[in-house]
Amino acid sequence: MALISLRDISMSFGDRPVLDGVDLQIEAGERLCLLGLNGSGKTTLMKIIAGEMEALGGEIQRSQGLVASMLDQKVPDSVFGTVFSVISSGAGKKGQLVQEYHKLAGALADSADDDLLRKLDNVQHRLEAENAWDLHNQAEKLISDLGLDGEAEFSTLSAGLKRRTLLGRALVVEPDLLMLDEPTNHLDIESIAFLENFLLNYGVTLLFVTHDRTFLRKLSTRIITIDNGQLSSWGCDYDTYLKRKDIQMQAMAKEHGQFDKKLSSEEAWIRKGIKARRTRNEGRVRALEKMREMRKQRRSATGKVRFAVQDTQLSGRLVIEAKNVCFSYGPESGEENVISDFSSTIFRGDKIGIIGPNGCGKSTLLGALLKKLKPQHGSVRHGTKLEIAYYDQLGMQLDEDKTVWENVGEDYNTIVFNGESMHVLGYLQNFLFTPEKAKSRLSNLSGGERNRVLLAKLFSKPANLLVLDEPTNDLDIETLELLEEILVSYKGSVLMVSHDRSFLNNITTSIIAFEDGGLLREYTGGYDDYLRQKEPVGRAVKKEKPAGKPKAAGKKKLSYKEKRELEGLVVRLEELEREQKQLHETMADPVFYKQESGHIAATVAKAEAVDKELDQAFQRWEELEELNC
Repeated sequence: MALISLRDISMSFGDRPVLDGVDLQIEAGERLCLLGLNGSGKTTLMKIIAGEMEALGGEIQRSQGLVASMLDQKVPDSVFGTVFSVISSGAGKKGQLVQEYHKLAGALADSADDDLLRKLDNVQHRLEAENAWDLHNQAEKLISDLGLDGEAEFSTLSAGLKRRTLLGRALVVEPDLLMLDEPTNHLDIESIAFLENFLLNYGVTLLFVTHDRTFLRKLSTRIITIDNGQLSSWGCDYDTYLKRKDIQMQAMAKEHGQFDKKLSSEEAWIRKGIKARRTRNEGRVRALEKMREMRKQRRSATGKVRFAVQDTQLSGRLVIEAKNVCFSYGPESGEENVISDFSSTIFRGDKIGIIGPNGCGKSTLLGALLKKLKPQHGSVRHGTKLEIAYYDQLGMQLDEDKTVWENVGEDYNTIVFNGESMHVLGYLQNFLFTPEKAKSRLSNLSGGERNRVLLAKLFSKPANLLVLDEPTNDLDIETLELLEEILVSYKGSVLMVSHDRSFLNNITTSIIAFEDGGLLREYTGGYDDYLRQKEPVGRAVKKEKPAGKPKAAGKKKLSYKEKRELEGLVVRLEELEREQKQLHETMADPVFYKQESGHIAATVAKAEAVDKELDQAFQRWEELEELNC
């Protein structure tokens, strides 16, 4: 039996259906990624599964004793106490008992007191009666595994450590199903990599929402898409999903073209008049009405974000020149530099990514390069004809009390885009804001919607230098990929802070990385190029081995046995690839998940085994092929 099965689940807010009779089955050991546009219903679906929200219709079947935990995308303001107390609080009343024991034990370590000993003894008996000792051990183990300090105050932690602590709180009850809503938001790259490895090694069944494609690629075993209230299941990795989705979209476009052609023909027929109203043609008239309704529903489907950068004059060849820049917020008190002796020259067309741990000074570096902050030492020079557009991760350019329209239009009804006057409401529709939504106050918007407002404001003005401070937070993948396309073809220069490794790989021409002590180093290329260039710096120097018998010159050749192995591997690789393709196609069919759970689990296990064997066989083939060259 599946861990959880959803049948014909429906949910709507007002007259807008979010889930329209959807089915979903989750098997133990799966790691499902839920994809969809902002506002499509991903969080709603997860809350229904977690039992935090009740569906308007349908049926949910949970396996007996199922324990599910959910980690929200935002860090709540109401969390206080030590890391240990926050983690153990995930277990409810038992957690309170564990917290009391932990507090008393800590107090006794400082001073032996008879009253404290009696209280501790009483709590120990209650722990045994409630069978809660395992919970205490689990909390301690999670603190160790997550690399946390159990006695640290939650309020003093960085964003990454707060996320780890809340993950511990979700895991302390050892859930059968863990749900994560945008777990990488506002985390630095180091924290995201830690989370990836932790979840892979922990082995829990996962349902998660993310816009981080590297995180998605490493974790997901199946992809669920939500669009216009409907779910689709894709039993494959993300890259295979993209290929299959593209094929599906092409087929759908062809089908829609044929449908529209037939509808046009029927509309021409109905306009002929009297013959269409004869009794023998009533069925055809009803069919036409049905086609009109189907076309109407297709038009009301979720739209796509469409935006572009305004044309403007080119800047001078030199954009920014920084020489020996040092910056500190408290130099008079001897505080260490946030930026130490940084020099760089940015030319027109450069697209620079800035990376580093949270709090290291990335936004400060942007401020210094834009001359918003004056360095204590060194200089910053700007080139000629510079027009700057700034995307602020905190949304400081936005007014919470104003509407979307007022924030973007700045109290005007029209904007000038590429020399043409355009109504603000029409412009905002390119960012998926209906006229009604455009009149909403900013304070009523979700995180993704707020980020779309920032993008709309950013692109409403001409600029030849785009400065983007964490632009990917809360954006759905489709909007993210469109932003990538625009930035890649953008003729101006780009300075951006980002923790999204795929985004950096796809856009940047160089990376500026914060290293120890406020030192910054520049690397050519994207994030993966940065890793390759950085690796030798930290690599230990190998000790020279004592001189021995000199080896014969020349390359080692394959033995007869290895040649036979290589020939066999070529055949085996072809067999495995065929089997892998067949299994993935089987699991991509929605009908597959309506079969018996035992058959589903066996097929999924078989697919994982084939994937693993194929990787091993390919690695061995590469080793032998290199020797054979």
